[in-house]
Amino acid sequence: MYETICSPVDYGGLTLKNRVIFAPTSMGLPRAELLARMEAIAAGGCAMIVVGDVPVLPGRSGLSLFSRQGTAFYRELAARVHRHGCKLCAQLHQSDADFKGMLRYLPGLLTGRIPRNRLRALLNEQVGPYITGLPAEKVARITAAFGPAAEQAAALGFDMVQVHGDRMCGSFSSAVFNHRTDAYGGSAENRARFGVEAVTAIRRRLPGLPIDYKLAVRQEHPAYGNAGVTESELPVFVPLLEQAGVTSFHVALADHGDLSDTIPPKSHPVFGGEGCFLPFCDQVRALTRRPVCAVGGLTDPDFMEARLRENRMDCAAMSRQLIADPDWPRKVTEGRAADIRRCVRCNQQCLGGMMAHQGVHCIYERKD
Repeated sequence: MYETICSPVDYGGLTLKNRVIFAPTSMGLPRAELLARMEAIAAGGCAMIVVGDVPVLPGRSGLSLFSRQGTAFYRELAARVHRHGCKLCAQLHQSDADFKGMLRYLPGLLTGRIPRNRLRALLNEQVGPYITGLPAEKVARITAAFGPAAEQAAALGFDMVQVHGDRMCGSFSSAVFNHRTDAYGGSAENRARFGVEAVTAIRRRLPGLPIDYKLAVRQEHPAYGNAGVTESELPVFVPLLEQAGVTSFHVALADHGDLSDTIPPKSHPVFGGEGCFLPFCDQVRALTRRPVCAVGGLTDPDFMEARLRENRMDCAAMSRQLIADPDWPRKVTEGRAADIRRCVRCNQQCLGGMMAHQGVHCIYERKD
């Protein structure tokens, strides 16, 4: 019944055993719990896990690819995921948060005059000036750092890397934030330069490594998203990224606005439906023969099977649904779709947990 979902696919040079991908997610969990969660998703039959927000620049602590703790964590993660026949992808990124610029708000945050839920909005307000004012030499060093980061990721067991087309890359792409007058700003071609240089740096180091690209699309009518690429700019960005070495595209709505837009609940006025970002995939599909992965409100295997057969997407990425039921792929494969614990897209414990700095969880966990 679900032959396409369960069939293998060549995803940009990497063979996946089925069409289900765990979408990059900032989980906010302790490392032991995160390892267990990722292994459970791999054991449930997922074809590939994309690890969200892997920084390209070396750091002394945390989950840096170059720190002692980071390298140990990623090696362990790769071993656990691979034992279940699941592939692993590192979402490489550089933050565009101007933390020094945020110091002015620290007294207000400490005294409670500025509520914590205002922090994200304040960070977003700093992005444009920060991106516009970065010295070109520093920008070039950052894009070049994607090469060694990808090389280290491959050495630690990752099968693929994804360039995060949001965060700093998405801010450089966006005319909302990028007001530069040098080679990194102005025209769409110039604003694509950050992403193109990042991909090129990886391709030079690793000629055969599959490179996925999270293509963050800024919807114009009605307007949603502040970073990323407008729909009308896709014909400029997609060919340039493809020429640089991108082998597949992961298509989503651009961020730097309300998180409930990019992680939309069922009640969202525009993106409340199943497969809510698929129209962006349709636009990208018309511009490339590279595989395209859809994301956004995907929960129903019947819907996904139909869209795969229509060739609107090559793979389906899910986060909330696989957090709600890691065994979704296995149940579909075994003909037990009726047993799936469906994500209801309430965003209470997943996005809610993230925003409360308590880690990503699910309402179903209360019942276990």
